[in-house]
Amino acid sequence: MKILVTGAAGFIGLHLIKKLISEEHEVVGFDNINNYYSQQLKYDRLADNGIAAGAQMPEKTLIASTVFDKYKFIKADLLDTEALDELFVLEKFDIVINLAAQTGVRNSIDNPKTYIKNNVDGFLNILETIKKYPVQHLIYASSSSVYGNNAKIPFSVDDKVDHPVSIYAATKKSNELMAHTYSHLYQIPTTGLRFFTVYGPWGRPDMAPSLFADAMMNKRAIKVFNNGDMERDFTYVDDIVEGISRLCLNAPKADGAPYALHNIGNSTPIKLMDFIEELEANLEIDSIKEMMPMQPGDVKRTYADIRSLQKAIDYTPNTSLKDGVKSFANWFKTYNSKA
Repeated sequence: MKILVTGAAGFIGLHLIKKLISEEHEVVGFDNINNYYSQQLKYDRLADNGIAAGAQMPEKTLIASTVFDKYKFIKADLLDTEALDELFVLEKFDIVINLAAQTGVRNSIDNPKTYIKNNVDGFLNILETIKKYPVQHLIYASSSSVYGNNAKIPFSVDDKVDHPVSIYAATKKSNELMAHTYSHLYQIPTTGLRFFTVYGPWGRPDMAPSLFADAMMNKRAIKVFNNGDMERDFTYVDDIVEGISRLCLNAPKADGAPYALHNIGNSTPIKLMDFIEELEANLEIDSIKEMMPMQPGDVKRTYADIRSLQKAIDYTPNTSLKDGVKSFANWFKTYNSKA
């Protein structure tokens, strides 16, 4: 299969590409390498997969990996419809996995227009391009953020999600609605995945694990929101990419809209303070904690009901918190010792 992965310089994109190539798929990565967080980290992720051009990388030019024979990358933007058209005509994709998005719940409250442009307009361009150049399956990233302050536990894809508490969540909910519309109108098989707090090596620097680790190693206080009274369904990245790879060849089928929506998470909420303690143990540092109130757009607890994904692909996450945090901490120490 030939697979397009957007968001290829991102955290999940890096790991997913390795997984797909190990399964003998041909992969094209796509990313605009924006500056929401460290571009150097994004270039380093690309280099880990053999795309080593760095900041001098030409735009809208396919670059072959020096590590994987079946991997190429192009620096381009989903808002560039001409670049998308040219790429789809040239490569003739079988599957598209859209991980590209403007991320960050709190940042979306301060910069809403950026999120509408990248997450809504960009996703519309993907759908429109696939309408012209059909593929067997579109898999796209949604988010557990769509559940907002849902009081029902665990969160189920059958729950109503009509009350988002951040613009980021609203854009992800809109993606689900748009995908359903295109599945209905044009019979495009689409699967949305609501990710739950993904962590692991090469993780985003704006997410709690990296923020905590960086503060600990530099003897700064870590900000612990809601005075630590929070739980997250921390999910190790290998379990995420295993689920995505299994879904590739399991496109939804229906008499009406060939559309599916799943939670993908560990289905085991972890207390924030327990996560911090595990990270302290692996970094061998006692953290300084600054207790903070709940932040706008944040939620107290996340917990994934993954039964629909279990039924679809026999999905079972199997990475323990102990093993996952150890792997993340080892990478973090190694990567930052070279910085």
